[in-house]
Amino acid sequence: MADPLFRSVRVETLRIDWLDDFTLIYHRASGITHLLNAPAPEILATLGEAGMTLAELTDTLAAQFDLPDLDAGALAARLDELVSAGLVVAA
Repeated sequence: MADPLFRSVRVETLRIDWLDDFTLIYHRASGITHLLNAPAPEILATLGEAGMTLAELTDTLAAQFDLPDLDAGALAARLDELVSAGLVVAA
């Protein structure tokens, strides 16, 4: 079985505003407003609509933010939260 592909929901369905250290995301499809802090907004921006596997996302974020010891387990937990919130789709 192939690794799941994670992708963010379509950007057109979101309204994003930045408030100091937080990111406010209104998801038009659900009518829910989410208040996120790092690393969730960075995960969404990196995933994009094309999507990535957990391994690809881990490697990309580690390189992008110079984090050689990025914990894939912690990243998987954040992805699960974003999936539960309806901001990320796993396929």
